[in-house]
Amino acid sequence: MTRPVPQPIPSLVPWLGYGGLIPFVTLALAVFLDGARATFWERALVGYGALILAFVGALHWGFAMTLTEMPEPDRGGRFLWSVVPALLAWPALLLPSRMGALLLVAGFLLHFAQDRMLAATVSLPGWYLPLRIRLTSIACLALLAPAFAGS
Repeated sequence: MTRPVPQPIPSLVPWLGYGGLIPFVTLALAVFLDGARATFWERALVGYGALILAFVGALHWGFAMTLTEMPEPDRGGRFLWSVVPALLAWPALLLPSRMGALLLVAGFLLHFAQDRMLAATVSLPGWYLPLRIRLTSIACLALLAPAFAGS
């Protein structure tokens, strides 16, 4: 594994990253607290999760474009991977909410595995993987809310 590049996290990044969790947490709570409209909140949660999964996939497109030290086969792999999360997110929107949520959880976990593979081949900022695991964990827990909510 290559060493992370020591650099402070840009001050806006935690605000944006953790702020992006607010809809996940709010919608997951709504699934539990508003049983009369739980189906609506589940759909909203899956919709938001699909958007975010597609967004994080695009990070690898950006890495492939800008990390010039990456070998060409690895760059191609990053470009290819960058579209997979969107291809997982789309059917998640078409499935029943609980199945869609589980597909999104799988997508987020696969994406984190890809982040780790990327970090093993190129130098990323030292804050990147710790932030990604925290964001991924909370998003996945929120997406699992429909599976644990009452019928």
